[in-house]
Amino acid sequence: MAMKRLPTSVIRALASSSTVFTRQAHASSGGKKIVGVFYKANEYASKNPNFLGCVENALGIRNWLESQGHQYIVTDDKEGPHCELEKHLPDLHVLITTPFHPAYVTAERIKKAKNLQLLLTAGIGSDHIDLNAAATAGLTVAEVTGSNVVSVAEDELMRILILLRNFVPGYHQIVNGEWNVAGVSYRAYDLEGKTVGTVGCGRIGRLLLQRLKPFNCNLLYHDRLKMDPELEKQIGATFEEDVDKMLPKCDVIVINVPLTEKTRGMFDKNRIAKLKKGVVIVNNARGAIMDTQAVVDACSSGHIGGYSGDVWNPQPAPKDHPWRYMPNHAMTPHISGTTIDAQLRYAAGTKDMLERYFKGQEFPEQNYIVKAGELAPQYR
Repeated sequence: MAMKRLPTSVIRALASSSTVFTRQAHASSGGKKIVGVFYKANEYASKNPNFLGCVENALGIRNWLESQGHQYIVTDDKEGPHCELEKHLPDLHVLITTPFHPAYVTAERIKKAKNLQLLLTAGIGSDHIDLNAAATAGLTVAEVTGSNVVSVAEDELMRILILLRNFVPGYHQIVNGEWNVAGVSYRAYDLEGKTVGTVGCGRIGRLLLQRLKPFNCNLLYHDRLKMDPELEKQIGATFEEDVDKMLPKCDVIVINVPLTEKTRGMFDKNRIAKLKKGVVIVNNARGAIMDTQAVVDACSSGHIGGYSGDVWNPQPAPKDHPWRYMPNHAMTPHISGTTIDAQLRYAAGTKDMLERYFKGQEFPEQNYIVKAGELAPQYR
């Protein structure tokens, strides 16, 4: 899907059309049908009262919604023409999704959802939604901006250290009853003195650089916007305008850009070939930013010395996804942004936006991904 601003003529036409009027993000009188798509927690649901991001605990807003006369349907069943989500598309008003168990909201699904007004992402990252189709339909798309930036930045730092220190093989040795120091230390390195570059330096990228400063690294960043000079000086990071000039300098590369048509497949075979041999890559952004097979081939040859992240294409990752079986990886399911602390923040943010929606009030401006036919800058 093309992630760009719609032409002005289209936006004006939408603004004057009955479609936008009937589907704009404010609630008229009467109860609303709200559908949430989350992952099932099963036996883990009751182990922590703050475990809100699952089907069973439903962001902790069920009693609040139902006490106000709204209908709240929650499911993990989101795939195929006969799934639970499909059954509710024709008459739902609000759809809440997450990046961790994404319900792919296609143009076809949007057409079926005649009453849909509002798409909320409980978390950050709304690329599982066809944003152009949402804009054309007059829908509002919003997410809880900032809710899990600390969680993801901390996770990225952890993954850098796990890869550089070759931690995973050492862990497996102990689990398997082995003891072979050479099998780990032959490719274990210090973080100090390494050149670390982040592709994308928004909220998460800046927090990562701040956390890397005490490790005495050479810090580089590429972004569409240059950092405030005072903050740049404080962190000690250097701006690189040309990403292809920055990448070959890096011992460690961290991906912190959203998935758009511009970034989809950004790390293909040709770009990876230009990286340092043995480079370490961390990607908690989106799996589709990488060419899947190119990453497998480069890990297998040793050109990529280690690859770690928690994002896949598609999600959940099928059992035969090749990243599960490639060497020198430290992959996990999509967990970096769904710590308990993050869940508390994005559950509260979702409730706040629903309250505003019911009252016909605006959301915090930074939360909008699609508003009045226009995509947020990071998705253009």
